[in-house]
Amino acid sequence: MELVGVKAARLDGLDGQGIKIGVIDTGIDYNHPDLLGYGPSGKVIGGYDYVNANEKPLDTNGHGTEVAGIIAADGNFTGIVPKAKLLAYKVSSTGEAVSSDYIVKALQHAMQDGVNVINISLGINKTNDEIDDAIDKAVKNGIVVVVAAGNNGPLDDTIGSPGKDINAITVGASYNNLTSSLAATFEVGKKQYQIVPMVGTQALHGTIQGKIIYGGYGRLEDLKNLEIKGSILLEERGSDVKGQKVYFAEKEKNAADLGAKALIIFNNDTGIFIGELVEPNKTAAYSPRIPVTSMSKEDGLALRSALTSDTVGSLNVFYHPDFVAPFSSEGPVSPFYIKPDLVAPGVFINSTTLGGKYNVTSGTSFAAPHVAGAAAIILQKHPGLSPEDVTSLLVTTTDPVTDAYGKLFPISAVGSGRLNITRALESNLIIVPHGLVFNLSFDNNSQTKTLYMKTIDGSAIPHLKASFSSNDSSLNFDYSQSGDTLNVKLSDNAKKEGTYDGFLILNDTKSSYHIPVVTHVTKGTLLVDQRNGTLHFLLDYPDKWSYAKISLIESDTGQTTSTSITPQETRSLPVYEKGQYWVLAQISSTNKTDEAYQTILVNNVSQRNILDLQNIGIPTKEAAIISGIIVLIVAVGLGGRLGKS
Repeated sequence: MELVGVKAARLDGLDGQGIKIGVIDTGIDYNHPDLLGYGPSGKVIGGYDYVNANEKPLDTNGHGTEVAGIIAADGNFTGIVPKAKLLAYKVSSTGEAVSSDYIVKALQHAMQDGVNVINISLGINKTNDEIDDAIDKAVKNGIVVVVAAGNNGPLDDTIGSPGKDINAITVGASYNNLTSSLAATFEVGKKQYQIVPMVGTQALHGTIQGKIIYGGYGRLEDLKNLEIKGSILLEERGSDVKGQKVYFAEKEKNAADLGAKALIIFNNDTGIFIGELVEPNKTAAYSPRIPVTSMSKEDGLALRSALTSDTVGSLNVFYHPDFVAPFSSEGPVSPFYIKPDLVAPGVFINSTTLGGKYNVTSGTSFAAPHVAGAAAIILQKHPGLSPEDVTSLLVTTTDPVTDAYGKLFPISAVGSGRLNITRALESNLIIVPHGLVFNLSFDNNSQTKTLYMKTIDGSAIPHLKASFSSNDSSLNFDYSQSGDTLNVKLSDNAKKEGTYDGFLILNDTKSSYHIPVVTHVTKGTLLVDQRNGTLHFLLDYPDKWSYAKISLIESDTGQTTSTSITPQETRSLPVYEKGQYWVLAQISSTNKTDEAYQTILVNNVSQRNILDLQNIGIPTKEAAIISGIIVLIVAVGLGGRLGKS
């Protein structure tokens, strides 16, 4: 917890006093001495058990108690806000099977109970509109909602509900400030590989170099005819014999016995993994002697096929706390906003567990409560702030998170960076929105976005110095400040299709703020014309295309209507509510499916028509046919009644 700056809050007397936090989870063990008591005079002042109606929300799994301890334990172990009060909403007994209906009911219950912050460290791996709607309502009612991103990384697009909700603060997991928070580099020539040290591996005092030898599955029979001494062994996870288990510890022991300097084990499934060097018989004396790391299946197979008799690799293992956990779920969830919002420590986290005990655990479930506690600290210091204000303070004051080679992790993996409570407390400036997405195209190569600013203490907005960095060096940046607004302009002349990360850095005399920026550069240009509450869609695309699905998304609610266009036929959609809309075009061209994006502010709306079937996504021609049929049926029905009267 020191890594995220809790000490600064303690020195300011900020301990969560007066703040109520709802924990939607497996319940809380309120018999634990650090979370003692259920009812008005206890640590857990209320809640509800949706799994066992009419019972108190006592945790029998441990997950909710671990989450609660990180937030507000007050005893031998101290949470982020030890004087805050908790409300336990038990929506699962296992932490695995979670009813979306229970989560929705718990959110509604928490609103009625008047909580200030809600933490949800459980979720589902798909979109759920009911959960998202309930979160949106809670946020509109002034509640800060913090959710875990999920543990399905490091693949893209693995954040489901509630983590995908634009109004929630979505938290991924980074490493912790413990000596076991290790990162590793592995280079073969100029090629850099992503590898992860296994639990039990120790940091090295220098780089290991050695000839790379493929050692099959690491069994003695796989290694017996190889020149192992002084090498870096490359092996595959598991075994090729059905039912046979070859433990990581066994692979390490065999390699070390034969004189290998290090061992790299690549996955037998998609992606990378976190392994642990544990002897099958845990009572046996075992201590790893050489570093062991994991590698993705894709990288492992590519490296194996490229090996020659003189292929040499360089490996290093070192302490690196601000590193994203490989299991942390990643975005994007939408081309129009950024998820996750930030990361917090979620690896090797010590907390309370059942039976008055303590446990070290890992997962985004345990990153989210760090941020929930941070939100409580902000609200204790500034009780008048809205959820949007709190989110801005937390997200724009984070620290950068870099990979083992010193490069920033993608925004889709870490959002703005790692939570820093100290910097958030020192800040006086709220910047909205806390992230920017630019949609440029070959024919529309510039866009201006506006940031709105206010000071917490009501003082004048300082003059800000802005800078911009991106992994697309062809982007041109400009800005201008006028009072409480900052206009940011990006333009691109390179016509290099892709999605690019960047950061806008704002500095005043006291603080520095950084806003994550995602820039899409698309081939096609989506043109949207507003006339009398109706949006008309056109597409300018340089290649041959046959069809484009158009999705119109209301940014506040996520409600989506759709139509389609072709090169020969344009379509339109009526809009019934004022506000900001996102437009997504999914283009079917000769070689691929492409996308183009647009953001529209609608001020003039249509009058809703009962027979307007386009509102539910039925195209114009089909809607006209169905409407005609309905009118005919109604007319026939009325005629029949008139004939009988």
